Amino acid sequence: MLTTRAIQYLTRRADPRRLPSHRMAPSKRSVTPLTGRWRIVEMDQWDRDAIDLAEPGFIEFAKDGTGQFGFIAVRGWMDCRTVERDGRTCIEFSWDGDDEGDHVSGRSWATLSDDATIEGHLFIHMGDDSSFRAKPFARAYRHDKR
Repeated sequence: MLTTRAIQYLTRRADPRRLPSHRMAPSKRSVTPLTGRWRIVEMDQWDRDAIDLAEPGFIEFAKDGTGQFGFIAVRGWMDCRTVERDGRTCIEFSWDGDDEGDHVSGRSWATLSDDATIEGHLFIHMGDDSSFRAKPFARAYRHDKR
């Protein structure tokens, strides 16, 4: 059972106004410009049929700085960081996942292009790497139906 003094201590410590100001700074994990699900429409190492082998190729960025992607038989879960590269907002991420049941991992980056698509490069640790381009999922889906 918690004492009154312990409850007061815990309550005071949880008050965000009492946290040091550096703890209140915006997180570098935010991926706001790219938040959402994007359809991978092009990769330099694989054609569209390969990209969509198991499901439509995608990359998805969550507001909390995580995400996931899938193409061919590769599925990855991401840990993202927002950085500046050549004056543009860019997301760099490490990832961990599987390829047909085999453990794979790697790193990648993505940035928003002037034409509202994402361009990036994905590296598989000790394996292949490929540039990619992605469109917002709804826009890419309309294009697929034509």
